[in-house]
Amino acid sequence: MDPKQHNPVVRTAGRIQLIYLCLIIVVCVFVLRLFYVQVIRYSYYHTQALSDQLKQYQIPATRGTIEAYQGNSIVPIVLNQQLYTLYGDPLLIKKTNKSANDIANVIGGSATTYAQQLSTKNTQYVVLANQLTQAQSNKILSYKLPGIGTLGQDYRVYPDGDLASQVLGFVNNSGQGQYGIEQALNNEITGTPGQLKAITDANGVPLAASSNNIESKPVNGKNVVLTLDMGMQAQMEQILAQEYQKTNSQGLSAIIMDPATGQIKAMANYPTYSEADYADVSNPLLFQNAAVDNAIEPGSSMKTLTTSAALDQGVIQPNESFYDPAHWVIDGFNITDIEQDGGPREQNIASILALSLNTGATWMLMQMSQPGGTQITEKGITAWNDYMVNRFRLGQVTGIEQGYESAGYVPPNDPTDPSLALTYANTAFGQGVTVTAVQMAAALSSILNGGTYYQPTLVSQTISPSGQVSVNKPKVLEKNVVSPKVGPELIPLMQNVVTTYYHEGYSFMNFSPNYIVGGKTGTAQLAQPGGGYYSNIFNGTYVGFVGQTKPQYVIVVFNIKPNVPGYAGALGGQPVFADLAHMLINDGYVAPNN
Repeated sequence: MDPKQHNPVVRTAGRIQLIYLCLIIVVCVFVLRLFYVQVIRYSYYHTQALSDQLKQYQIPATRGTIEAYQGNSIVPIVLNQQLYTLYGDPLLIKKTNKSANDIANVIGGSATTYAQQLSTKNTQYVVLANQLTQAQSNKILSYKLPGIGTLGQDYRVYPDGDLASQVLGFVNNSGQGQYGIEQALNNEITGTPGQLKAITDANGVPLAASSNNIESKPVNGKNVVLTLDMGMQAQMEQILAQEYQKTNSQGLSAIIMDPATGQIKAMANYPTYSEADYADVSNPLLFQNAAVDNAIEPGSSMKTLTTSAALDQGVIQPNESFYDPAHWVIDGFNITDIEQDGGPREQNIASILALSLNTGATWMLMQMSQPGGTQITEKGITAWNDYMVNRFRLGQVTGIEQGYESAGYVPPNDPTDPSLALTYANTAFGQGVTVTAVQMAAALSSILNGGTYYQPTLVSQTISPSGQVSVNKPKVLEKNVVSPKVGPELIPLMQNVVTTYYHEGYSFMNFSPNYIVGGKTGTAQLAQPGGGYYSNIFNGTYVGFVGQTKPQYVIVVFNIKPNVPGYAGALGGQPVFADLAHMLINDGYVAPNN
């Protein structure tokens, strides 16, 4: 046996050498690991380390304001107020119950609920409350609660209350425009938010002095000036509310348009809602601007367009007479007149409108087919379809700055359809075709202004954050809709309708001869889901104009299912038109022609 194995000194030295070797190996492992981490994998672990501290923040842009006209002045109707969103990062919360109690003491609410929110797993962001005041925000921030912060956000305020609410729309808690102007122009009004990437401390508070901050400044949204006249708008809304009660209807819509530009001066519906309290609205239909998105069969107010098309083609003359048999048989179906026509007799173009003769409108379509004829042919159908679709632009959206605009419906010109003649005869007097109030206003305006179809618009101008003004010039969508002679021919025919109703006892249709006022009623049966029409349910419509020596304003009224003792057009639509026309005259919007 080797004596060294029994030597204690030798054994101790061997152990020391072994331990020393192990330490050297361990040190080498650590050195190699540190070299790997700090040199080879530096970028990876640097990024990982920053990910716990580097947070990205969005700097909200200020939403543009909305203004309108008050006479010759421009006044704000939608402004911004900065309120604050209270949020928490559950991963940074140190004392959940204390934080929850402090928050409840400042803004109210349930501390238990806040504690539950602050204990949410797998998230770094929970919204605890919205629309805090600056004082509330400052008080909470003064507690310096880890993981608790506030974010300023603009909220809409309305100096005129719920005026024009369905035209304006609203902004939800996510900052998105909903309905109306707010939705249609959301991108322009919203602007572009800025971005801030910041190194934070252990409490998630950005370190402003960090060199790693990357900031892009927000670009505020554009301000919008509407074409609305707030005096007209306020009175229109008051008139609609009154007539809604009088006629016990299911909804009223009205438009006042400048026929020379396509600008909307007033547009309203009733019932309506308050934008400031949109979250309390239980019926979402109240958000919709029915004047733009509710397409209905217009009834006999459509005869103004039919007459204009026939006049433009030269197949009828404004003073022409014809024999009305009081009924036509088309595709095996009878088209008849209302009882006030007096039966078969001689009629003229003026009486077609004044007596609202369905047979007269059908006769005009027959003249488009063959002058002097009594049949509806493909020629007449094609011509009338061209006027409806390509000239009056029915069956397509107008492009007005509103969310959810309806295109309406024009039946296709399908030669294989065996009932096409009957279908198009119905469209001549406003059945089987659906239109919106804004489509009717634009179409009638294109006739009265000499043949130019202007795109309906609610925007007068926009103003950039730097103050640059962009004027929204009238946009021509169609020229030569009808020849310039048609408007002057149609105007006295529509004036005669107003005079006729006044002489028949409708006293509210009394207008001074110092103004020109014309119109046309429409009583439309409602279609049944399975085909045909209800015999006792109607919509009332009215289209007309008022002016000095030429039409200055076009007015369109849609009254949905009014409960009136007579014709829906005469007693549901016509009184609303009369109130609006008298308002324009009495308030000096139209100067007398003397």
